[in-house]
Amino acid sequence: MNYRPPSLAEFAQLRRGLPVLAALLFVAALLFPMWSINVHAVQYPNEVLHLDLYAYPRISGDYVEMARLNQYIGFYYPDPVYWQPNFEVHPAAVEVPEWSLGPLAFVAVAAGGAFVAIAPNVRKLKRGLLYQLVGTITVFTVMVIDIQYRLYQTGHNLDPEAPVIGVDPFTPPLVGKYEVANITSFSSLGAGAYMSIAAIGLLVVAFYYRDTDATFRTVAESVRHRIGSLRKPSLGGSSDTDDGTNVKSKQG
Repeated sequence: MNYRPPSLAEFAQLRRGLPVLAALLFVAALLFPMWSINVHAVQYPNEVLHLDLYAYPRISGDYVEMARLNQYIGFYYPDPVYWQPNFEVHPAAVEVPEWSLGPLAFVAVAAGGAFVAIAPNVRKLKRGLLYQLVGTITVFTVMVIDIQYRLYQTGHNLDPEAPVIGVDPFTPPLVGKYEVANITSFSSLGAGAYMSIAAIGLLVVAFYYRDTDATFRTVAESVRHRIGSLRKPSLGGSSDTDDGTNVKSKQG
């Protein structure tokens, strides 16, 4: 079977161009933090500690200071097992080997988007868009569930030999505020997570336009035309009264 690659003009179609843009976003997201945490602690009264966590085993920011605080209650950064991180791994840390495989997930969904975009015909393109969207949402849903489970596991396996005893088990949320002992933390998504969400949004739009060869230009012109149509009544010379009759506006 002879494979005919799509022409450059075909990549202007939303159903082909958007998966490529999504793939670029997924890869670029690896360069930015996926998760951010701001921490208020009485030990640092004039400073807000900040952590940025990436899709691969790396933590930036005040991770040394946070490790010193966490060790008092026996809460440690996870051990990625297969990847040497930029922080010291405590022997009692929970093992999270899937953290080392994080980049592979992003590269895989990005490669899937690029592969779908070069489908030889519309039938295979439409099928690929469906598989790509469902597969990508599944991958990231599993990742979020796994991360939340590991946070639960870490917060419920505090080191019994830690200096401070009597701290209740806890589960840090992916997004939101939580307090442990005299430490208050605020978790939020990082730039990499927002880029990933945007990429999934592009795949949704590509799937929506799977049955049409609409391009970026034609969609932009359609939106511009609709906006212009909505503005026309306010610029006309007549208006409708509440009883439905048409009254001409006064001139001069």
